[in-house]
Amino acid sequence: MTPSSDPDAGERPVVFDLDPDCTLSDVEPDNYYRATVNGVVDYGVFVDLSDSVSGLAHESTYDGSYEVDDELVVELTEIRENGDLSFEPADLDDYETVEVGHDYDVSDAGELTDAVGETVHLEGEVVQIKQTGGPTIFHLSDETGVIPCAAFEEAGVRAYPEVEIDDVIRVTGLVEERDNALQVEVEKLDVLTGEEADEVEGRLAAALEARAEPHEVEPLVEWPALSQLFPDLREVATQLRRTVLESRPIRVRHHADGDGMCASIPVQLALERFIEETHQDPEAKRHLFKRLPSKAPFYEMEDVTRDLNFALEDQARHGQKLPMLLMLDNGSTAEDVPAYKNLAHYDIPIVVVDHHHPDPDAVEPFVDAHVNPYLHDEDYRITTGMMCVELARMIWPDITEELRHVPAVAGLCDRSKADAMTDYVELAESEGYAESFLREIGEALDYEAHWLKYDDGRNLINDVLNVGADSEQRHRELVEFLAERSEVAVDKQLDAAMPHVEHERLDSDAHLYRIDVENHAHRFTYPAPGKTTGEIHDRKVRETGDPVITIGYGPDFAVLRSDGVRLDIPEMVSELDEEVVGGGVSGGGHLVVGSIKFVPGMREAVLDALVEKMADAELDEELQSTVVGHEQDD
Repeated sequence: MTPSSDPDAGERPVVFDLDPDCTLSDVEPDNYYRATVNGVVDYGVFVDLSDSVSGLAHESTYDGSYEVDDELVVELTEIRENGDLSFEPADLDDYETVEVGHDYDVSDAGELTDAVGETVHLEGEVVQIKQTGGPTIFHLSDETGVIPCAAFEEAGVRAYPEVEIDDVIRVTGLVEERDNALQVEVEKLDVLTGEEADEVEGRLAAALEARAEPHEVEPLVEWPALSQLFPDLREVATQLRRTVLESRPIRVRHHADGDGMCASIPVQLALERFIEETHQDPEAKRHLFKRLPSKAPFYEMEDVTRDLNFALEDQARHGQKLPMLLMLDNGSTAEDVPAYKNLAHYDIPIVVVDHHHPDPDAVEPFVDAHVNPYLHDEDYRITTGMMCVELARMIWPDITEELRHVPAVAGLCDRSKADAMTDYVELAESEGYAESFLREIGEALDYEAHWLKYDDGRNLINDVLNVGADSEQRHRELVEFLAERSEVAVDKQLDAAMPHVEHERLDSDAHLYRIDVENHAHRFTYPAPGKTTGEIHDRKVRETGDPVITIGYGPDFAVLRSDGVRLDIPEMVSELDEEVVGGGVSGGGHLVVGSIKFVPGMREAVLDALVEKMADAELDEELQSTVVGHEQDD
């Protein structure tokens, strides 16, 4: 016996009370232990010291009898070579109890590839709980990744019902490979509390902060106007990486036009590859990321209602956290605020990367981050696609080679006249993209966005943009086909519409063209009213070479385009809403490109007041051909 446990040594003997996880390595001969009888036989009783430590007390070592579940103190007398343990019941009246915890060799969730078939211990945070028709799946996140842990009570019954999302847990289980992915079959799961939980939480928080840090990247082209946005973009990249590590879903809402897709596709590719690196669950990409196009350049109540409903359903059905909302190429204006207020009732962070003329005072109380060139005294010439290519590279720099042509496509789609466009086009040309083909990519994106409507068209759009695609030949053939179909559709539309275009010369000497796109253009087909108005406008700019304003209108909307005239469409919309009583005016967009809505009965009054404001606007030859984008209003 050891001196500390000898009842004749003059000191109180020590009886060790083992934690259920303790193993053979936690016991020594000649020590006393608390035990529980787990079986009675003719030649003695079997006793348990922990879940995995047990042995025999021979009937020759005690008088009397025991029953199953009796508790007693035993002395460990022998550990045989085959691992069998021998005990003797001990009759101690006065002793000191010492609890013994198991020293865990904690494994890393992201480093279990070589541990298949082995029992491991994991510590981390519960980030998702999913009840299947069989086991309960707890997704455990630690410093290295996220792994599903399957616990079985009985088919379809919740195992460990006391465990909740964000709990810190310790799992002991067998590593198995299922459907080409790793999973831990849970043998034991404990919720940690007190100092143990604090220690794990501190460790996880430090690791999360380090892993969320974005990569340092150099801009694809030297452009100080864009480079000054890099700190803001790094903040967003950090939030997105942290969101993935926390297993919070990300829902992207982007404008359904060329620039919106040039913004969202690179970010989607970067985040999905980061998810693959950090999550063992092959379904993680599908659950943690969703891209959703928006027809309007702002967050409509219809869209937010649908998004919120799906998010709450996913939370209930799949045990997910509520998502982060990432707004790309929209989200900066007062028109977005009602939708944001709706989300404010729930734990849904909002991040915005946009280049529309912003209303920061209205928007920023509701968003966690807001990147917009106007906030740095720049303008829409820095497109959202240009910003998001850099954002994607900060998240996952290995995709840079796939994205070199994308900023040029984004700029051409949104008609950016920034000096840096020359550098972007040259960069794309160095990758084998002629400028004429880049323009065809933009036309193909707009054409497909029209027909996809509310569908993200993931694989099709990836092939058109050649990001995350697997066939260069198919990409080029598809773009040529779609661009040709777009051209045919536009020519057909303009053949019908151009004879109905009305013209007048404003007092400022600018040309004003009007077209009733509801009655003098094909409906429910490509191009939509916004695109139709833009194509008419471009033709008139080329024909006249002078300052041009074009209005395409319907019963309750008008689409506005301007070249060479100093307009401020968002400000004009705000003034019209105040001045035209009962007009119900709303809308916005860029300074010289936008759309407005109104009640049908006030159309003439709204349009007349709008033209008066346009007539008072100053001319600026430097603004020639700065028409931006294909903002469409169906």
